[in-house]
Amino acid sequence: MRFDVYTPFLLSLLLAAVSPRAGRRVAPALAVRVLAGAAVVSAAATTWSLLLLAATLVGTAPPVVADAREDGRPLPEPVPEAVALAACVLLLFLAHRFIGAARAEYLTRRALRLLCEGQPQDTELIVAASPVAEAFAIPGSAGSPGRILVTSTMLGALSPEERRVLLAHERAHLTHRHACLCTAVTLAGAVNPLLGPVRHAVVFLVERWADERAAAVVGDRVCTARALARAALTAGRREPSRGLGFTDRAVTRRIAALQIAPPPRLWLLAAPIPALGALTALGAAGATGDLFRLLEPILARG
Repeated sequence: MRFDVYTPFLLSLLLAAVSPRAGRRVAPALAVRVLAGAAVVSAAATTWSLLLLAATLVGTAPPVVADAREDGRPLPEPVPEAVALAACVLLLFLAHRFIGAARAEYLTRRALRLLCEGQPQDTELIVAASPVAEAFAIPGSAGSPGRILVTSTMLGALSPEERRVLLAHERAHLTHRHACLCTAVTLAGAVNPLLGPVRHAVVFLVERWADERAAAVVGDRVCTARALARAALTAGRREPSRGLGFTDRAVTRRIAALQIAPPPRLWLLAAPIPALGALTALGAAGATGDLFRLLEPILARG
C-alpha cells in the first residue's frame, strides 16, 4: 500500500501533462471522450485513495491499541498517522469543492433555462433582442432536446452562411451532450485539482468538436473560420462574445485548426489516455487489497 495508494495521484499528474496535446493528434470528438472518461476514473481513484489513507486511522483507535497490547500483537502502520490525518482534512476540503462546483453547474443551467420560459416547447431557436452578441446551447431536461438562444446583435453581425455555421455549431453542442461532458470533467477537477489542465483541454476541445461538425454541415471550413472571426470582432462589443465559445486565447487556435485538414480519428493515438485512467483504478484497487491484508487481524478480532 505504501506505493500503490499514491499512484493515482502521480498518474493524474501525467494525465494532466498529456491532455493539452491530445486535441492536436486526434479528432476532437475522440479526444474529448477519452479525456473525460479518464478524468472521471482518475478522480474516483484519487478520492478512493484518500479514503484508504484516512481508513488507516482505524489502527490507532484506543480500543484497537488496547486489544493489540493485550494480545502482544504488533500494530500495523500502513502510512504515518500524520498522512492519514492530512487525508481526512483534504477529503473535507474536496467535498466542499465538489458541492460548490455541483451547485454552480446547477445554478448556471437553471439560469439558462429560465431564459426560455414562456417559449413554445417545440421551439428550438430563440432570438433575444439584446445589444450584446451572444449565443448559447441550452441543454434540455427530461428528454427535451435543448434549445439555442441567440441575440439579435449576434445574428445581425453574421451573413446568412455564417448564421448556418452558428446554428450548426450550437446544435452540435446539444446533439453530442457537450454540457454533460464539461460538467463531468468540472466535477472531476473539483475532487482532484490535479486534473485542472484536463478540464481546460476538454472545454476547448468541445468547441473544436462543434467547429468541425459545423464545417461538415456547411461544407466550407473557410466559412466556418470566418464566422468564428466575425463573432470575435463584432462591432461595438467591449467584452469577448460567448457566441461560438469565443475567448481571446482560444479563438486564434480554433481558426488556425480550420485552415488545415481535420485531425484523424485514430484510437491507436488516443489509447494511452484511457490506459492512464485504467492504471489509476488499478493502483487504487491494489492499495485496497494491501490495506485489507494489513488490517485483517484487526477486522477479524472485531
